[in-house]
Amino acid sequence: MNEFFQKMIDKMKRELFTIPNMLSIFRFLLIPVIVYLYCFKQDDMWTLIVILLSSLTDVVDGFIARTFNMVTDLGKLLDPVADKATQIVVIACLITRFPWMMMPFAVLIVKELGSLALRFVVYKRTEVVEGAHWHGKAATCFVIAMVLSHIIWGDMDPVISFCIIGFTTVFLLFSGTLYTIEAFQIMKNGKKG
Repeated sequence: MNEFFQKMIDKMKRELFTIPNMLSIFRFLLIPVIVYLYCFKQDDMWTLIVILLSSLTDVVDGFIARTFNMVTDLGKLLDPVADKATQIVVIACLITRFPWMMMPFAVLIVKELGSLALRFVVYKRTEVVEGAHWHGKAATCFVIAMVLSHIIWGDMDPVISFCIIGFTTVFLLFSGTLYTIEAFQIMKNGKKG
């Protein structure tokens, strides 16, 4: 067991200092800035700008990783964790104004904790690290659209707000289900080493 963890830590150290992985770390650093701007300063415009900057770095890190052959197993883990941590925190901030945001918040936490646990089990059994799939990327787009629409239109009609939140929540459940099925398929078919 210790050998497994040591091997994993050594690999992470080798892969950490790539541009895409540093951009993912930068996204983590933007999270407290978003909380401060939205909850304490109540500055929707700057909150929006920082969220867009975070989203832009997500697009750029993926482009750089693929274009310059910098895709790493650490990046496959770090990138989605940075994305989901940002999404969870931003949705938590929005709950203060839109109580229905509790639905996607709860689903996202369960989905991501389950996904993280499954990724670890899959890696331990097969040494396969899966990147994001189409439905995960689509779910991220829906979450970002939900978040941005509620920041831009803070006085949105409650029915429209509920519809947007409800649709996003259902798609998160759909994506989580597909990730679970895919993880079990990898464990069934994947080969270690």
